[in-house]
Amino acid sequence: MRIQQIDLDDQPDDLVTGLYDAHVAAASADDAGPQPRLPRFRRDVCAHSPSGRAEVWVAVADGKVAGGYGLSLPMLDNTHIGTVFPFAVRPEHQRRGLGTELFGHLLGRLRHHGRRLLLAETMATGTGARFARTRGMKVALVEARRMLDLRKVDWAALERMIPEVAGYRVERFAGPAGPELASDLATLMGGMNDAPHDSGVEDSIFSPERLLHREEGIVPSGRTCYTSIARRDSDGAPAGYTRIYLDSDRSDGWAEQADTTVLAPHRGHRLGLLLKLGNLLWLRECEPHAERLITWNATSNTHMLAINEAMGFELFDEWNQWRMEV
Repeated sequence: MRIQQIDLDDQPDDLVTGLYDAHVAAASADDAGPQPRLPRFRRDVCAHSPSGRAEVWVAVADGKVAGGYGLSLPMLDNTHIGTVFPFAVRPEHQRRGLGTELFGHLLGRLRHHGRRLLLAETMATGTGARFARTRGMKVALVEARRMLDLRKVDWAALERMIPEVAGYRVERFAGPAGPELASDLATLMGGMNDAPHDSGVEDSIFSPERLLHREEGIVPSGRTCYTSIARRDSDGAPAGYTRIYLDSDRSDGWAEQADTTVLAPHRGHRLGLLLKLGNLLWLRECEPHAERLITWNATSNTHMLAINEAMGFELFDEWNQWRMEV
């Protein structure tokens, strides 16, 4: 067995696809639900960004990828952290010491880069959780993944739930945002720093360049999106944001409810509910084939959980964010 680094400038297809296949196989064995498609995996795992560097390592046996990991290293903020995704061993290679070897290699890379805190995510139960606990990792955050079955939704009831909000207007757009919105998106994403997070994680820096890079990567990653932004009427200031992603080929019926945030000065007007409901109704109008909408929230985020439950989201599974000081 040989552990080798993937050249991210070259991205040899056999190694990248091999790691992706190992991740999907391991996730499927644990019944981990929908997984990102290969184009998104390439973009999210195997590419650098304005805000961070990436490393990807694979274990190769007899010319085939048996497992591996991706390491994300923030460069603008949280420069003491490394986040691992994926960390996978193909089911037929598990329980042979490969996971232990890869984990030791991962810790060595973290120390090489001077990182003191490792973060990872697994389902709350199953192979990944057992492995993390055995290696001495501690649960930092518990997250609930909820699903809304769009085939069973009472759409009329959702329309009646839309609140009347004075002093604000909602703008919406399909697909990536243009460069003219990068500054407003950076301001809005700063609101996500208020979401529950590990005590060792600092606020993220959302620059316009970072958000423009994210938007430019949506189409190459094989996705599209529907976005709604709330603005204050008096001055046009951005106040809130929500977005739903789905795969461009619309082949599996899944959609993903991504971040929803309302900036602190604008809270208390029910903007979050207005944005989420309006964006969902717009999705239904434009994408009637979408069958299921999935979302993530920390179990301690009681406000957002209450909104999701009012909309009809039901528990799909639970995940742990794990931490280890290195």
